[in-house]
Amino acid sequence: MVSMAAGHFRLTINNYELSGAEVNHREIEKTLVSEEEVKQIVQRLGDEISSHYGVLEKELMVIGLLRGSFIFMADLIRVIKTPLVVDFLTVSSYGDGTESSGDVKVVMDLDSSVEDRDVLLVEDIVDTGRTFAKVITMMKKRNPKSLKICTFLNKPAARITEVQIDFCGVDIPNEFAVGYGLDFAQNYRNLPYVGVLKT
Repeated sequence: MVSMAAGHFRLTINNYELSGAEVNHREIEKTLVSEEEVKQIVQRLGDEISSHYGVLEKELMVIGLLRGSFIFMADLIRVIKTPLVVDFLTVSSYGDGTESSGDVKVVMDLDSSVEDRDVLLVEDIVDTGRTFAKVITMMKKRNPKSLKICTFLNKPAARITEVQIDFCGVDIPNEFAVGYGLDFAQNYRNLPYVGVLKT
């Protein structure tokens, strides 16, 4: 039975109540990146990015690829010391199916121009690299002053198209990861760590 108590989701199984978060945790087979490791990685990346850019003539333009990057990006920008502005981009390469078509369609474009700006493109995970490589090509055509790539997770074993990553959080094995913004059927994004679902 599913119920709402004081605004919190609860699931009752055999008279035992579980919160929404507890249900999610029980479906994780193993942890790839712990909550503490997430914090350490974000801080390290923030320090690296701050050191690289310093103080710019114009604010650093940090662009997040939605939806997966939003949690990582929110944490990341709070530890970057370089003055910055944020924007978001949503793209799709799946059409109506589950297989990538290889063509990138812009679902939600940027609000601001990247022309003559230092741009940091933020992604939650780079796996095959196909879609992300096309996003990079598209962004370069908009004439930024510079374009750097930051990803929280990197899956080298899944790579089909090479992508130059400038700031990388951590390499993970070629397993389907969820948590910390990554989803399966829009679930598990709110987990504070990265894990692998039970099969």
